[in-house]
Amino acid sequence: MMKKQVLVALCATTLGLGACSLQVEDLNNPAQDAFEQTPTPSAIYAASTGLLIGNRAGISAQTGYISQLGILGRESFTLDPADPRYVSEMLKGPLDSGSPAFGGSNWANPYTNIRNTNTLLIALQNVNGMSDTEKEAIQGFAKTIQALDFLIIINTRETAPINVGGGINDPLGPIESREAVFDHIVQLLDEAKEHLKKGGDAFPFPLSNGYVDFDNPKIDMTPANFIRVNRALLARVQVYRNHFSEALTALQESFLDTTKPLTLGVYHSFGTGPGDLTNGLRNNKLYANKAIVTDADRKADGTTIDDRVTRKTKPLDEAVVIFKDEAAGITVTTDLAFALYENQDTPVPVIRNEELILLRAEANIGLGAPANITAAADDINFIRTTSGGLAPRTDLDSTNILDELLKQKRYSLLFEGGHRWIDMRHYNRLDQLVPVLGVDVPEYFPIPKFETDARL
Repeated sequence: MMKKQVLVALCATTLGLGACSLQVEDLNNPAQDAFEQTPTPSAIYAASTGLLIGNRAGISAQTGYISQLGILGRESFTLDPADPRYVSEMLKGPLDSGSPAFGGSNWANPYTNIRNTNTLLIALQNVNGMSDTEKEAIQGFAKTIQALDFLIIINTRETAPINVGGGINDPLGPIESREAVFDHIVQLLDEAKEHLKKGGDAFPFPLSNGYVDFDNPKIDMTPANFIRVNRALLARVQVYRNHFSEALTALQESFLDTTKPLTLGVYHSFGTGPGDLTNGLRNNKLYANKAIVTDADRKADGTTIDDRVTRKTKPLDEAVVIFKDEAAGITVTTDLAFALYENQDTPVPVIRNEELILLRAEANIGLGAPANITAAADDINFIRTTSGGLAPRTDLDSTNILDELLKQKRYSLLFEGGHRWIDMRHYNRLDQLVPVLGVDVPEYFPIPKFETDARL
């Protein structure tokens, strides 16, 4: 549950329809111009907390980011008789740009939050009654969250706009390349780090329960420790870009620590109280792909399976038919469900220690020198033994270590953030997912029709 209820108003989804408004604690709900030009400190604090609410929007919905990327990554299935598109369209393709579910997915929500961040940053320059230290902390926090919103967008697309700050009569910002968007994300994260270094000992606004301090979980995260989160996100981005040396540098400044719990990290928080958002991944319409079990490694006795499978999934009483094409002779069933999100207030990871250890292994594999391969093997075996309860592999070398790394990421990050589809897309291995269902896997989501229509 959010420690302070702050609502972010969702604006018109087309980026050309003007700026989004922020609902802050002022009961008069001031217009955007008023908020930008004559903000109060309390409104700034409320809007800052509201960015976390905006960032989690659509992440854990039954048909949201994790669920949709889980389908594409062949981790999960969504079986809803009232909306068969999650089988007929997501499993068979193509994804329809005119569909609000797929064309608009992972676009309208993050861009709303990006616009809200831009509005907040403008207002911050005009507020009275706040110290420079407080302003630095807020800028560092806001730019980090904005980078995370851009990452959601470009994880699902090949191109996207960067400049979305114009007014209703201004021309739309151009559609930029994937690399340009990644460059912008890195710039935001680096700028945020410099702000956070000047941000004092505490944020002047309340964070969610998912952003507690690494050193003292009873208090909100400090700007200094938020730098470590910022660097963790940068490491993920640099691995996606194949900038492996830069990724290792970022990881050295992150919260990666093999002596700490693998669950250490930051999380999207949810709650069941009035006005809060529940975790939609706790849903009886979501199923796990039984290939999770059949593809998993066994322990030394040959009968016990990877601990991550037993922790994160549970058997169904009877098999469920997910997909059937009699003409093609294809029937897909599953007898498996997820056990990660057992309650409506179960948090969802943003990034955590286990991923960072695997990102370090991935970066070392990318560098490829013998010493790097040895270091990567050590990290992979640490995860195999610590998280999976498996025996270490002694045969890892440059010819097979990437395969093993991707398998460990598959099980360690199962159904947490679309990592399987993102990783297989990154390494041009989506064809390896095809045998699971016998149908092609889309490489990316389309730009929504409402966006392309606005540019005609």
